[in-house]
Amino acid sequence: MSDCLFCKIAAGEIPSDKVYENDDVLAFNDINPQAPVHILVIPKTHIDSVGEVTPENSHIAARCLEAVAEIAREKDLKNGFRLISNCGEDAGQTVKHMHFHILAGIPLDEKVK
Repeated sequence: MSDCLFCKIAAGEIPSDKVYENDDVLAFNDINPQAPVHILVIPKTHIDSVGEVTPENSHIAARCLEAVAEIAREKDLKNGFRLISNCGEDAGQTVKHMHFHILAGIPLDEKVK
């Protein structure tokens, strides 16, 4: 999508602080971190949100989750991490491109605020 921020980042049109990349997935540090570790994991293929995952594109979501696990190992997040994917306006999704937030580095309250 030509006007999608994350599509532009995935295409290299907008710079990012990359922490992981393969043919299908890009991960980069969030520009407004909510924890010492705050990484965004995005598919390079546009999917609006987790709510738009289908049998035809579920392999893309799977690749994102595989990347999350690899990033957690690479960053040595053995004390744990939180994985969040906001889906829709009421959930706080501000970029309409499926993405996952990895939050770690501090004890996180069990309540989502």
